[in-house]
Amino acid sequence: MTDNLCPCGSKKTYKECCQSFISGQALPPTAEALMRSRYSAYVKHAYQYVYDTYHPDTRKHFTLDAIEEQSEHINWMGLKISETTAGKENDQQGSVNFTASYKLDDGNVHYLAERSFFNKVGDRWYYLNGETRFTSTAAKSDKQGRNDPCACGSGKKFKKCCGTAT
Repeated sequence: MTDNLCPCGSKKTYKECCQSFISGQALPPTAEALMRSRYSAYVKHAYQYVYDTYHPDTRKHFTLDAIEEQSEHINWMGLKISETTAGKENDQQGSVNFTASYKLDDGNVHYLAERSFFNKVGDRWYYLNGETRFTSTAAKSDKQGRNDPCACGSGKKFKKCCGTAT
């Protein structure tokens, strides 16, 4: 069952959660749903979805090839949403604070903390930009305890999963 969990950390199956957004069968109804689906798209190597969900004003600064190349050596391990401001179905703007853990080819665990900003155009949410911070240690508020369930969704305790690398 844990293999079918959505990478976004929702504790739902991928099919129940982000798959319909990434496949184009549905639109994320909120900024947070878009944030989660973009993370899942990175995990699933669905880079076209990542590219397509950039706001049109932001997208002109990226290429699909650049997204793929940047992601080539990243192994995403877990996502934790710490705060969502606005971004509901009837809003036009919203922000999502998150921390994502990942490993690079060096095998070390790293963390990406970001406050992402989203705008809605018509009925569709887009990622506009974000305030990003990269670190090799988790922020205190986001740090997992050794006996907590691992954020990667494996169903194992952190100390028996991703915590073995720290």
